[in-house]
Amino acid sequence: MPKPSPRIAMQNLIDDVRSTLPFDLPATQVCDGICNGCSKKLLDYLDGELLDWQTRLEQGEEPKLGELSALGRTSQKIYRVIKRNGLIG
Repeated sequence: MPKPSPRIAMQNLIDDVRSTLPFDLPATQVCDGICNGCSKKLLDYLDGELLDWQTRLEQGEEPKLGELSALGRTSQKIYRVIKRNGLIG
């Protein structure tokens, strides 16, 4: 099976992150309980990054593999913090 283009891979990454992380949780629930890093700030930051890339893709920009990798690493790090904070099962 051929590898997807960087553009398709970036869109797949955005879709996966959006479906995995709890961006739609109310702030009262995000900031309740264990806090090993500010979940709200991390989710807001990542949401901004995803929105930026979504806009850039819609404008026809072709992401470089390094940019795709960097967004993937950032998403993984934020996922681990969100999980540690008990917001993901």
